[in-house]
Amino acid sequence: MTDAAKGVFALTAACVIWGLSPLYYKLLSHVPPPELLAHRTFWSFVTFAGVLTAQGKLRRLPVALSGWRNFGLVAVAALMISTNWFLFIVSIQIDHATEASLGYYIFPLVSALLGVVFYGEPMGRGKAIALSLATAAVLVLTVGLGVAPWISLVLATTFGLYGLIKKRLTVGPITSVTSEVLLLLPLAAGWLLWLEMGQGGAFGRDMFTTLMLAFSGVLTALPLILFSYASQRCTMATVGLVQYLNPTLQFLCAVLVFGEPFGPYHAMAFGLIWTALAIYSADMLRKDLARRKLAA
Repeated sequence: MTDAAKGVFALTAACVIWGLSPLYYKLLSHVPPPELLAHRTFWSFVTFAGVLTAQGKLRRLPVALSGWRNFGLVAVAALMISTNWFLFIVSIQIDHATEASLGYYIFPLVSALLGVVFYGEPMGRGKAIALSLATAAVLVLTVGLGVAPWISLVLATTFGLYGLIKKRLTVGPITSVTSEVLLLLPLAAGWLLWLEMGQGGAFGRDMFTTLMLAFSGVLTALPLILFSYASQRCTMATVGLVQYLNPTLQFLCAVLVFGEPFGPYHAMAFGLIWTALAIYSADMLRKDLARRKLAA
């Protein structure tokens, strides 16, 4: 198997894990979202720290937090990813997984817009059309349902800003995520300790819940490691296209497994988003092909 094929396999595996993660959080619906987020933070740190130790890279952790600039960037990244995690957990528990999947469909377009605003990347006709269609999709849902799809917008924006900040960090993805959860660790550990001293938390209540909560670290770390591996072996166009597998699986979980409603306004909005992503992806593929021809 070639390196490129291994990369595509790893990327697909990462997106499948992310896409099916609503099933995991649905099984833990009896655990309050703040407690579930605290466990995900705690066990993610345990898992990531273990990975860095096995790689002999744990000493890089202080470097990621050295200086006010690095510390500030990591702190804002931690705020963005924790907000994203929390809202995703809440969306599953309140039966809004469809809206969550829409957020991750919108994310690439939000990321493209942030690139234009913060890095001066060219807009281009394809990107402009895609962003216009995404805006129309949000308006359709807002008018049709009588409320803006806030979960979708916040998920897409926080993940987009998270990616924007990560571009400014010089350490590797595993080290940077470990430093982020390290900053969140005192809050997570404090919350869990407070629960145990009071009414008692979910951890230790029964074997299933305990093992599932501890597994949250692996569920967070494994797809990120696979994605990092794939990013070094796949073209950006391939990464961009395969990533749509994630929200597609989330959408299927929401509608087919959880039985969430999918009315005409949802159909119109998703149709607009899928059209926007098709135009955006075709534009990215065309530009990627042109770059490869120039490099040849």
